[in-house]
Amino acid sequence: MSRAPETTAPATSTPVTAAERPLTDSTFYLNRELSWLEFNRRVLAQAADPSHPLLERVKFLAIVASNLNEFFMIRVASLLRKQRLGTEDVSPDGMSTEEQLVQVRRQAAEMLTLQGKCWTRDLRPQLADAHIHFLDLADYTPAVSQHLETYFTREIWPVLTPLAFDPGHPFPYISNLSLNLAVVVKHAGRTKFARVKIPDVLPRFVLLPDRLATRRHQTFVFLEDIIRANLARLFPGTTVKGAYLFRVVRDADLVIQEDEADDLLESIDKSLRERRHGALSMLKVEAGVPRRVLDTLIENFEIEEENVYRTKERLGFGDWMQLTQLHRAELKSPPFLPAPVWADDEGEAIFTELRQRDRLVHHPFQSFGAVEAFLSAAVTDPQVLGIKMALYRIGPNSPLVDLLVRAAEGGKQVAVLVELKARFDERNNILWAQRLETAGVHVVYGLLNLKTHCKLCLVVRKEADGIRRYAHLGTGNYNAMTSRSYTDLGLFTSRDAIVEDASDLFNYLTGYSNQVQYRALLVAPLSLRSGLAQLIDREIAAAEAGQPSGIIMKINAITDPEMVRHLYRASRAGVQVDLLVRGVCVLRPGVPGVSDHIRVRSIIGRFLEHSRIFWFANAGDPKVYIGSADVMERNLDRRVEVLCPVIDPKLADHLRSVVLNAYLDDNHRGRVLTANGSYERDPDALDGDTQSSQDLLLAGYAAETRSDL
Repeated sequence: MSRAPETTAPATSTPVTAAERPLTDSTFYLNRELSWLEFNRRVLAQAADPSHPLLERVKFLAIVASNLNEFFMIRVASLLRKQRLGTEDVSPDGMSTEEQLVQVRRQAAEMLTLQGKCWTRDLRPQLADAHIHFLDLADYTPAVSQHLETYFTREIWPVLTPLAFDPGHPFPYISNLSLNLAVVVKHAGRTKFARVKIPDVLPRFVLLPDRLATRRHQTFVFLEDIIRANLARLFPGTTVKGAYLFRVVRDADLVIQEDEADDLLESIDKSLRERRHGALSMLKVEAGVPRRVLDTLIENFEIEEENVYRTKERLGFGDWMQLTQLHRAELKSPPFLPAPVWADDEGEAIFTELRQRDRLVHHPFQSFGAVEAFLSAAVTDPQVLGIKMALYRIGPNSPLVDLLVRAAEGGKQVAVLVELKARFDERNNILWAQRLETAGVHVVYGLLNLKTHCKLCLVVRKEADGIRRYAHLGTGNYNAMTSRSYTDLGLFTSRDAIVEDASDLFNYLTGYSNQVQYRALLVAPLSLRSGLAQLIDREIAAAEAGQPSGIIMKINAITDPEMVRHLYRASRAGVQVDLLVRGVCVLRPGVPGVSDHIRVRSIIGRFLEHSRIFWFANAGDPKVYIGSADVMERNLDRRVEVLCPVIDPKLADHLRSVVLNAYLDDNHRGRVLTANGSYERDPDALDGDTQSSQDLLLAGYAAETRSDL
């Protein structure tokens, strides 16, 4: 990680303690990029953890690869852009762009090596023990080769398109994340170069028939090996001298000139086309690739040698997610049925209940069907006049979109903000937006220079005593698929202050509004930063007055230096700060006189931790918020985010005493951040029984036949 904290300033005659230094001192911060790599290292540790079922470990291996792809597409690409433009940008921990790149390359290379060894030395042999075998090209028997030649002719050959590279054929376009063969052939007395893409529309793992299986195992061969073994069929009349796998990762950060755009949808569509040709941030090649072939790739990709990674292992481990679809229940985590919240046929009764009380849902332990039932009730209820919703990542085959279309076609007023700038979901969201517009929904694409990241649904209903509104505010996307594997929270409420704020916020999103103050919600970029600062200041005042104080934040990341300094000031005042940070944390805990009272814990388990909870002791009258925001510059300043108070004492207590306590006490999956930036096993795990927060919550919710939260 980044530099260790110093306790003295070496070039002075009088020692300067950490407590005497300004809180902007670079030694008080961890590097953001290296902290992310530490996070992915913890994911890789799950792939090596024998307490997980075997195919779950394969899943973690694939997640590590996908995470690294995104890291290179966004974070490394950003550093490379700065380097190529000569833009110097010193990070809060004092590292220059060049220093960060050197460290990132070294640690990423180590991780790629560990990832390959995890597969070759650990998972692959254990899968063989479980009767799932993988056959390498060198191990093909004549019978296997004959079978695969037939398979190649029937299933693969028609999909392949060899592309030559010579004076008459320009260097072919290589798509992002694609796996390719650089083929060297002898043609007309000359050595020539061609490229063959390994089609991603075909399965990476091909199952051999039982008669050819190894020791009666399920035996798979790799798609790239089948193609490599049959390359001569693609280049008749030539001699194939060699074929070498390579893979590219491109800069995929979308640059949108919003201030100059007449139509945001057209601008994003254009930017998506341009992103296909982003500069390379990584070229990964087989270790045995000849220098001449490598030089050809480097020259035509215009990539620096230091951004080339060589490996003796397989490429593209993200494809290993395909193996998790094998029907081997004994090699997977036990299935579970999410606890119901409402009966499917409650309909109008949902609104009757929400007039009396708030409801809290916790996914995936409780069913996402609660959200679908809420929206379905709004669609079918003749008393409902309008529905407003903010959608960020919707997912494929969304039942919520179908419901919104039905509502519009049924004559209800429906307004939806579809955030077109949701990274890597831009194309998908454009299609959803167009479908909604076709159905008569009022669609807004997003705000100028801001991403709308809040998760919010508002229902307007005509009742006997007038118009009443109902809202759902969540920490996660309205996505039924991710709700099964992400931990998220949602609050259903009809409290006046919250639903009035929700109405004002939708007016801000869909129209023109200069409103900056809200009754109950903390809204970025308007009041969230200042609101969090005030809540922290209140804890500082309480500690200094000898009153109960304390802060617990469960978030995905903390990178904002200003908020880090606020937490340092709280620690100096004696406030106990507990941070549950899934991923990046630039705050350095345990520095004497600076962060003595700050503990940071990270939990990576079966489900992706995604819920955000903010708890403040508030002199004995706790304040609790849930929402969509992390403590990052982008969330506080460049996105529309919402933190919603959990006002019902019973629900607030559940979040503190059940949910947060489970995570704080997790000594099985939990890892503790040390002052040097590394993560260590909780010492409590060595002294007695271990506790897994996710297992505890699974058991707790499973014991309920119907949630009473």
